[in-house]
Amino acid sequence: MHKYGALAQSGLLALGTMVLAACGPAGQPASAKPHVSVALPIVRDVVDWDDYTGRFEAIQDVTVSPRVSGVVTSVLFRNGQDVEAGQSLFIIDPRPFQASYLQALGDLALAKASRENTKVQLDRAQQLTSTDSISKEEFDNRSANLQMADADIDAKKAAVESARLNLEFTTVKAPVAGRVSDRKVSVGAVVVGNSTQLTRIVSLDPIWFDFQGAESFYLKYVRQDQSGERRSSRYAPNRVEIQLADESGYPHKGRMVFVDNAIDPRSGTIRAKAELPNPDGFLTPGMFGRARLLGSGAYKAMLIPDEAIITDQTRRLVYVIGSNNKVAVRNVEIGPLVAGLRVISSGLTATEKVVLDGLARLQPDTEVDATVVALVPRAADTSPKSLPLTAPPSAEASPQ
Repeated sequence: MHKYGALAQSGLLALGTMVLAACGPAGQPASAKPHVSVALPIVRDVVDWDDYTGRFEAIQDVTVSPRVSGVVTSVLFRNGQDVEAGQSLFIIDPRPFQASYLQALGDLALAKASRENTKVQLDRAQQLTSTDSISKEEFDNRSANLQMADADIDAKKAAVESARLNLEFTTVKAPVAGRVSDRKVSVGAVVVGNSTQLTRIVSLDPIWFDFQGAESFYLKYVRQDQSGERRSSRYAPNRVEIQLADESGYPHKGRMVFVDNAIDPRSGTIRAKAELPNPDGFLTPGMFGRARLLGSGAYKAMLIPDEAIITDQTRRLVYVIGSNNKVAVRNVEIGPLVAGLRVISSGLTATEKVVLDGLARLQPDTEVDATVVALVPRAADTSPKSLPLTAPPSAEASPQ
């Protein structure tokens, strides 16, 4: 026991020596200042973007039906091909309509001949009136017969035009340019005028992007329009950029063309449309897309890394370094990402140095050893993710 007690006493003396070596002259603990990196925020002119999802929609979506009834004798297109306006698609047996047209022409010729005969009789009656060789009643009858003959010619001309149109309608043509669906009938099928569906055509260039926005977004845009910050898309062709499901950027550019006249009380949303050029027909009606709509006018924004922001329940905090190298805390409001950095919309000035690392070791008024570094953008493309909606903030922004 005596030997073990001596060893324990020796260990305590060694530990005490180490503690004293770690103390300053007055016996106080000596600790190094925390080393941190700090940087001034990047100041950029940015505009906000708001996120929406929707689908592409044809501006013209036409169900093709025949204007006359008959038997289909030819199908003149390939299923799914692009067609021009006026291109022939189907032929309905024209022979009955050709016969009706010829008959109408004959009836018109007969009416014209009858009118000539009536005119001759009226001229003769005109000569006889000078010698009182014809009664007034007979002259009036012949004058009326000429008027009836003129009216009959007009009716026969209308019948000829109607027969000509029916003959023309035996060739069913594309009413609009676009992409045709498959044929719904085959050669030999009997179709009914203005009833049977032959095929469907959707226009492709330009094309609409249809989406719905929350009432909170609509209110924000109305307020911006009233203040002059940003014109409403109801009156101005505000810019829209769209990405498809397999794209990371927003390569498809368009303009707003429509905002509905009422908010749907069931969903609390309002419908809107953007129009995009689609010269190669790549964008297809029904295709899903994610759109960002210009959500603000240009404004000055400060950008810092996300990791420099501390989340304290509902608050966002940033540590800054004063002239005395002591830590101070700032309550900030954050915005979307721009070039890989987070927008600080309020609570921070452009001249304050923001602490970038070592945040877990810091407290307010802590004196630090700071190294100033320069912030650089982290991404060339500004395609940030959406933020939770409150007022609502914009989901995206881009530099100007």
